[in-house]
Amino acid sequence: MTDLTTTTENSNKPVKGRSLWADGIRRLRKRKFAVVCFFVVLVYFILAGLIYLNEAFNWNISLFDWRESVGPSYQKPWAEFEWTPEEQDLAEKGRTFFGTDFLGQSTFRKMLYGAKTSITVALCASIISLLIGVPLGAIAGYYRGWVDDIVVWLFTTLSTIPYILLVMAFAVVLRERTIFGVEIKGITAIYLAIGLTSWVGICRLIRGEIIKRKESEYVLAARAMGCSSLRIIFIHLLPNVFHIIIINFSLRFVSFIHAEVILSFLGLGETDKPSWGAMIDAARTELARNVWWEMAAATVAIFIISLVLNIFGDALRDCLDPKLRTD
Repeated sequence: MTDLTTTTENSNKPVKGRSLWADGIRRLRKRKFAVVCFFVVLVYFILAGLIYLNEAFNWNISLFDWRESVGPSYQKPWAEFEWTPEEQDLAEKGRTFFGTDFLGQSTFRKMLYGAKTSITVALCASIISLLIGVPLGAIAGYYRGWVDDIVVWLFTTLSTIPYILLVMAFAVVLRERTIFGVEIKGITAIYLAIGLTSWVGICRLIRGEIIKRKESEYVLAARAMGCSSLRIIFIHLLPNVFHIIIINFSLRFVSFIHAEVILSFLGLGETDKPSWGAMIDAARTELARNVWWEMAAATVAIFIISLVLNIFGDALRDCLDPKLRTD
C-alpha cells in the first residue's frame, strides 16, 4: 500500500520540461561529428581573434608576422634551405613547412592571416545583413498593407539583379569613399558591400514567419493587455523566431567567406594585407613555374572552413527547427 501511494504521489509531480535551446543543445551534443566541426570553426575564430589582438596591442608574435622574410623566394614546402652570407651574417639552415612566395614570405603565415580577413568580413557582413533584414521583415510581416508592399518591392527589385554583380557594383562604388568622416577602403568596403546586398533572404524568411505567428494566442493576449505593436514585434514575436535567425546566420556565413574570396581575387578587396582570394590571384600566374603551394594553402583553408561550417549549420538546423525533430 505504501509503495502504491508513493508511486501515485510521484506520478502526480510535474515533469520539468526543456526549453528550445536546452533541447537543441542536447540533440547537438549527440552528433559527435558536428561537435568536432564546431571546434574546428572555433579554432578559426580564435586564430582570427589572436591575429587581431596581435596587431592591436603589438604583441609581435612571429607566427603572425607575415611580412617577415623566412627563406629564399619560391622555397618548396618542407624543403631545407641555407641562408647565404649576403642574406645573413652567418649562414644557417632552416625549413619552411608550407613554402615561400616570390618575396620569401611564409605561405603558412599568409594563410593564417587570410583567416582573419575572411572571418572579419563574414562576421561584419552577417551582422549588417541581420540588422537590415530582420527588422524590415518583421515590420512588413506584422503591419502588412502599404508597409509590406514597399518592403516586398524593395527586396524583389534587389533579388532580380545577379548577386555577384550587385556586390561588385557596391564594392566599386564604396571604395575610396568617405562616409561620416570615415574613409571606406580595403576590407571595410567588402563587408559593407556584402552586408548591404545580402539581407534579402533573411528579410523574406522573417516576414513569412511573422505572418504565420502574428495571430497566435500569445500575440492576441499581448494585444489584449495593451502592448504596443513594436513591443509585440521585438519582445514577443522575434524571440520566438530567433532560432531561425541563428540557423540562417550559420548557413550564410560560409557564402560570405566565398564572396570575400571572389572580390579579393578580382582585386576589389584587401590589397595591403593577405587574404585567401589575393593569394589565389597571386598564385595563378606562378603555376606555370610549378609553384603550386600558395594556391594549395589558400584552397585547403577555404575548403576546411566551408566543409565544417556547412556540416555544423545543417546539424544546427536539424536540432533547433521544431519541424525537423524526430525524437
